[in-house]
Amino acid sequence: MERKPHRPRGVRRGPHEAVDDASNYVKWERPRRALSEAPDLPETGDRWSTWDGAVQGPLPRPDWVRTEYRAVDTELGILKTGKEADVFLVRREIPGTDQISMLAAKRYRDGDHRLFHRDAGYLDGRRVRRSREMRAMANRSNFGKELIAGEWAAAEFGALSRLWQVGQESGTISVPYPVQLIGTELMLEFIGDWETGEAAPRLAQARPDPDGLVDLWRQMTDALSVMARAQVAHGDLSAYNTLVHGDRLVVIDMPQIVDLIANPRGVEFLARDVRNVASWFISRGLQVDVDELVERLSYEAGLR
Repeated sequence: MERKPHRPRGVRRGPHEAVDDASNYVKWERPRRALSEAPDLPETGDRWSTWDGAVQGPLPRPDWVRTEYRAVDTELGILKTGKEADVFLVRREIPGTDQISMLAAKRYRDGDHRLFHRDAGYLDGRRVRRSREMRAMANRSNFGKELIAGEWAAAEFGALSRLWQVGQESGTISVPYPVQLIGTELMLEFIGDWETGEAAPRLAQARPDPDGLVDLWRQMTDALSVMARAQVAHGDLSAYNTLVHGDRLVVIDMPQIVDLIANPRGVEFLARDVRNVASWFISRGLQVDVDELVERLSYEAGLR
């Protein structure tokens, strides 16, 4: 539409002259200054390390964790896609040196998290400070879903931190070291071949010999015992969220960690974890007494 002539300043509108609709005018903005130089990006890699602005993993920290401000991150590809999160392989290094960390960056989805549809049982016993946040989470608003995604990430970071420290002290459970947490991105120790970037296989893919099967079951029951004594259950344990790295069984994927004392369905989650993993071992010929193990773990958790 053609614009009307500009009225000189100080000239008033006549009594029969209509006021133009606001849509007839072109919004005027002051030109923005162009950046005199490119944003502060490293010469190599995708970004500077985000270590300094993150919630950092527990002490004592492994030597391979790169904490230097001059470290850079390079995304190498995707390791796993899921309905609740995607996992990417990231190399964190100090350029020009051999000081490298290989990390798994787990990025939770804010709006499409699959656990939004079945998370009520897991969230029992968890609390946030503000009643507004509790209402948003209960109503599953967009804000509430973002809070829940952050809750899952924080829960997994906390669980891994606690269990990693127990594993360092006792050697009876192995989990990835939780390097850092920023919002809904959790960065973990990459479990696999650091040279090739090949992830360790899941337990479901393993084909151990009879002795290896017995040893893996021993490691599994040790891990279950550690969690029971810490009064938590994995909540979704199976042969698909445990890895076999060499001869070592590594428990992963813990966003739905369950407080066995605060959650009224704690025993149910504990028993389900046992049945799920035991079924894989039983299908491969190992004799397992599921009921006896559930009873023992319940006693160790203080539920009996």
